[in-house]
Amino acid sequence: MNSLLIYFLLYSIQNFSLKETLSHFLPILIITIIPISSWIYYNVKTKKYTDADVSDRKQRKGLYFFISGAIISYLNFVYLRYERIDFVLLFLLILLVIMQISNYFIKSSMHTALNIFVAALMFTLNPIYGLIWLGFTIAVAYSRIVLRRHSLAEVLSGAVIASIISFIYLYTHIQNQ
Repeated sequence: MNSLLIYFLLYSIQNFSLKETLSHFLPILIITIIPISSWIYYNVKTKKYTDADVSDRKQRKGLYFFISGAIISYLNFVYLRYERIDFVLLFLLILLVIMQISNYFIKSSMHTALNIFVAALMFTLNPIYGLIWLGFTIAVAYSRIVLRRHSLAEVLSGAVIASIISFIYLYTHIQNQ
């Protein structure tokens, strides 16, 4: 989630004035980031989640639905307010739905998947940013294995899913330019 936060800040600063940055970034913060972070914090505090990583596959099911609901709320807000579709969050939603489906078969690494997607987003800002974030993603993926949060197969599963979604996002982004 922190990776997405960094991307949204960089994107906003690079493309908007300070006032526009606030109007673009605040809805993302208020409708998605704060509720999702609060949901995770609350569920860890009440011991419904074992940890903030939500490592347990069964516990992840509720998290995926909550995150999807927050993203759908944001997409509706953007569509109703600006009459446009936010393709970044639409593809993020698609990634999360596919990750949810894969979770029934293998506990795919959400950390790896989200960071691969963020690397693709960073690439649209500046190819150097994308390559740097890809290096960061490799470190994150390796750490998931070293910390025994995921097996190699689970990290690779998250990486493959995110790579496919990211490729489709980049293709769509290029076509819309």
